[in-house]
Amino acid sequence: MTTADIVIDSIAAGGDGVGRSNGVVVFVPRSARGDRVRVDIDARKRFGRGVIREVLEPSPDRVDPLCYHYRVDRCGGCQLQHVAYDAQLEAKRGIIRDSLARIGKREIELPEIERSEEPWRYRRKLTLAMRRSRSGDWTIGLHPFDDPVTVFQLADCPITDERVVSIWRQVMEARPHFPVADELRASVRLLDDGAAIVMEGGNEWPNRVKFFEAVPGATALWWRPAHRARALVASRSESGGGAATASFAQVNAAMGARLHEFVLDRAREYGAATVLDAYAGSGATAVPLARDGARVTAVEADRDASAFCASKLPEGSRAIAGRLEEVIDQVLPVELVLVNPPRTGLHERVAVELQGVQNSPRAIIYVSCDPPTLARDLARMPRYRIASLRAFDMFPQTAHVETVCELVPEAV
Repeated sequence: MTTADIVIDSIAAGGDGVGRSNGVVVFVPRSARGDRVRVDIDARKRFGRGVIREVLEPSPDRVDPLCYHYRVDRCGGCQLQHVAYDAQLEAKRGIIRDSLARIGKREIELPEIERSEEPWRYRRKLTLAMRRSRSGDWTIGLHPFDDPVTVFQLADCPITDERVVSIWRQVMEARPHFPVADELRASVRLLDDGAAIVMEGGNEWPNRVKFFEAVPGATALWWRPAHRARALVASRSESGGGAATASFAQVNAAMGARLHEFVLDRAREYGAATVLDAYAGSGATAVPLARDGARVTAVEADRDASAFCASKLPEGSRAIAGRLEEVIDQVLPVELVLVNPPRTGLHERVAVELQGVQNSPRAIIYVSCDPPTLARDLARMPRYRIASLRAFDMFPQTAHVETVCELVPEAV
């Protein structure tokens, strides 16, 4: 361990500031571009991890974090609360450009970024860790950014909708009725008709009904026992549950709607007769494109979501319940491909098939929530060039950013 004074030059994917000491790249959490900081450095062969001992000269971008837990408990839920919002946007533009250059070998200008109208209280879903002590008391909260094991007690989360926080407080009060377990994980998310709780862990829950009664703000309760793949669900209108799985819901509804409209607009520009919508969910994109007249194949691994999509698709289009990498060779060629993978990006087989298909699509519209995996996937598909790139700040105060990358064959 060494101590050095360094200047932070940029923000890396994940939110750490980046500086250099004696030729070694040093990643420093909770630093801002332009900071001059004294750090303790744990140096590895090619890089070091730094811990701030003192901010010697603060960056003009540095602000006082709003959240008590960010300041005192070192909450890891956010990474950029100490950075002014405009500077957060610039940092995310840089993260995208640097990822594509370094990993994807694609030189681009800084992309446009859509700012969030609500930098605070935008989250419609909050997931917390729940841990019971030997005395039987529960700690319900999040992990410090530098300690993934410890859980601190949450009082409030200022990036989360107050309605979600209110229901979480009801959940905390209902802790005598939790499942039988020492560790649990639960989330509260807003729905169009109320809110749902998803409880994970334990294999016995004798007080499930009492718990539900103690949380009047929830309209649905999902429980995924520790050793079952699927969840049991109950709602206010029914006493028991069948098997089900929780479906994806936008964390930031307003920005999600803007991104969705942008993707639809770009897709419609091509007037494609055949479309592959991969990671299609319940059909929010596939259904309107099919109703426009395209013949859409919607691929979704979640069988419940795929079945719902199938019920909405008009004749001539279809939904396939399965993993994209397992069916990709059966659904190509098409004129337009839409992909919206999880943070892990595309399976390598998908990229290989898109790179090698004889009749290439006129365009691939790739919606990414992780610039490094987007860059990796682009490196696997050199056949396509970037026609347009736009970022959406879906998650203010964090280092996460959504990107819509429009690819066309190199010859076009």
